Amino acid sequence: MSTALLATRPVRHIVMWNVAGDTPEDRSAAIETVRHAFEALRGQIPGLTRLDIGIDCSRVDYACDMVLVTDFDSGASLRAYATHPLHLAARDRLQGLRIARFQVDYPINAEDIA
Repeated sequence: MSTALLATRPVRHIVMWNVAGDTPEDRSAAIETVRHAFEALRGQIPGLTRLDIGIDCSRVDYACDMVLVTDFDSGASLRAYATHPLHLAARDRLQGLRIARFQVDYPINAEDIA
């Protein structure tokens, strides 16, 4: 798929994290801090059409602690989000709380946007 086409197609952006913490309480607090920081972006970023946060309940050793699922109306909106001041401020506030990060971005059909 061409870069130009991706710029205009809706995109799903999924990020999974593990968080820092020496105790279960520390990790729970870190999860809540990350969750609140990203939930505060809901309705604040142009082109962001969906924002869901999930907290792992499986507790298997290979699972990430949490996931962020966002949909953007276009690849261009996702790129703008990456440098949006509110997103950058949230990212900076969370420095050190997230110790591992995994990401997948892929085009979705407009009718699949929730």
